[in-house]
Amino acid sequence: MTSPAHSSSATPTSSATTTGPVLLRHTPGRGTLGGVGLVLIGTVSVQFGSACAALLFPRAGALGTVALRITIAALLLLVITRPRLRGYTRTDWAVAGGFGLALGGMNILFYQAIDRLPLGAAVTIEVLGPLLLSVVASRRATSLLWAGLALAGVYLLGRGGFGQLDAAGVAFALGAGVMWAAYIVLNARAGARFPRLDGLTIAMSVAALVSLPLGVGASGGALLEPAALGLGLAIAVMSSGVPYALELLALRRLPAATFAVLTSLAPAVAAAAGYLVLDQGLSLPQCAAIAMVVAASAGAVRTGHR
Repeated sequence: MTSPAHSSSATPTSSATTTGPVLLRHTPGRGTLGGVGLVLIGTVSVQFGSACAALLFPRAGALGTVALRITIAALLLLVITRPRLRGYTRTDWAVAGGFGLALGGMNILFYQAIDRLPLGAAVTIEVLGPLLLSVVASRRATSLLWAGLALAGVYLLGRGGFGQLDAAGVAFALGAGVMWAAYIVLNARAGARFPRLDGLTIAMSVAALVSLPLGVGASGGALLEPAALGLGLAIAVMSSGVPYALELLALRRLPAATFAVLTSLAPAVAAAAGYLVLDQGLSLPQCAAIAMVVAASAGAVRTGHR
C-alpha cells in the first residue's frame, strides 16, 4: 500500500474486509478547507488541554495524568462508537496496534517533557517530527530551507528564549516528535482501513493498556480522587477525544504532509495556552523562536502544495 506520507490521504473503504484502501486525489474545495478547519480546531483543543493537564501534575504526576487522560478517552470512545471487531485482516490489526503504540508513546513522552519544560518550548521542539515528515514527503530541495529555519528557531529557543532547557525534557520532547510523525502516518492508514472512528477507538484502547499500568504504578490511589477524576475527564475530552477525532476526519480530506505542517502551528497555540492558563510569560526571544518555527511550517505548506 502506498504510504500516506507520500501520497494523497486515503478514504475509508466500504467494507472492512477489503485488503487495502481506495486512494483518491485531493483537489482544492470545501473538503480541503474543511480539513484545514478541523486541524486548527483540534490544535487549539489539544494545546489548552495540555495546559490544563499540567495543573494536575502536582496531584497525580505526569504518568498518572496521561493514564487518566487516555483511559477515560478510550472508555468514552468505546461507549460512543461501539466499534465492530470482526471482519478485519491481520494487517488491519497491525496498523491499529501500531497506531495505538504511537499514540500512547507520543503522549507519555510529551507529558514527561512538559513536566520539565514550559509548554511552548516543549511543543516547539516536538513539532520537529511532523516538520521532518513534511520535508521527506515533499521531496523538494526548497523544503530543506524551511527545515533549516525551524531548526534555527529551536536553536534560538535553547540559546536564550527559555533560558537553559532541561536536557531530559528536550530528549522527551524530541522523542514525542518522532512518535507524532509515526502517529500522523498510522492515523491516515487507520482511517483508510476502519470505518467511522473505529480505528481511533481501537488505537486509544491499546494506548490505555500501555499507559494505565505506568500511571497506577507511579500515582496509585491518587488517580481515584474525585478532583483528579473530574479534571482527568476534562483533559480527556479536550486533549484526546475531540482533537484525535477531528484529526482522523481531517486526514480523510488532506494529504498527510499537509496535515503534518498544519499541526506545526501548535507552538504558537501552546505558547498562548501556557501564558493564559499556566502564567508562563513570553519574552522577545521566545516569540522570535516560535515565529520562526511557525513561518517554517507555513512555508513548507506553500512549497509542498500541489
